[in-house]
Amino acid sequence: MTNTARHASVIYAFIERQLMLYRRYWLWEVAWFTWSLMGALSIGFLGTGIEQVTGIHIDKAFYVTYLLVGAVVWSYLAVIYWEISAIVMIERWEGTLEYTFMAPISRATHLLGICLFALLYGIARTAVLLTIIGLFFHLTLGGAQLLMAAVVMALASVSFVGLGMMVAVVPMLAPERGEQMAEIVFATLLTLSGVYYPITVLPGFLQVIARLSPATYTLQGIRKALGVWPGGGALTGDLVTLAVLGVILVPLGAMVFSWAERYAKRRGTLARSG
Repeated sequence: MTNTARHASVIYAFIERQLMLYRRYWLWEVAWFTWSLMGALSIGFLGTGIEQVTGIHIDKAFYVTYLLVGAVVWSYLAVIYWEISAIVMIERWEGTLEYTFMAPISRATHLLGICLFALLYGIARTAVLLTIIGLFFHLTLGGAQLLMAAVVMALASVSFVGLGMMVAVVPMLAPERGEQMAEIVFATLLTLSGVYYPITVLPGFLQVIARLSPATYTLQGIRKALGVWPGGGALTGDLVTLAVLGVILVPLGAMVFSWAERYAKRRGTLARSG
């Protein structure tokens, strides 16, 4: 077997292992998907009822679509974030962390298998979520540039892979509170990235921080591509920014992960359950 074929088989083995984990814990995944669906539907119904609450006539179809695009895109990014950032947490739950990290395989091969599964699963899960949401709401996507939306999502996926790898090291460095720290990072991104509102409503100093998040440019770009961005606007800036962030975050994430792994091995914290 050639070296390339061996690496490919190992990558596929990690993809298959993740799939087996989902088959084992499929009820938990149903619960998480239901939570995501209910959250998206709640946001949609919030938009639907806005006129009754405020008594002000607005373009309700546009507003509901604006909100639901944010909910669906965020659900996709959340899958990538959690699948990758939970690499260490899942291994620790399964009791295989020390064995996996001591196995004679490159960490790049390991991470690539996990990342590919996260991307494939995220696409499939989002397609199902979007289909169900479409049964409840009529999404106005006139003039949508679907190809450009796909390009935005592809660039966003790369950026979130790098971000997920950096967050994944926290459980290695702090076994007792690593999962909670990942939750804090996730909640911060949700607040600052303009998932349900433009970042211009944030205080000035938070707007500056929001512009460091790849999710900000993902949501802006997707909404522009789908024709639900107030005032329209060019996509070029968002695409370039996402590309630059991807080029920075993926190597940086790999470097941080490699450093954290060496640190954990020196400290002997890989086997700790927290």
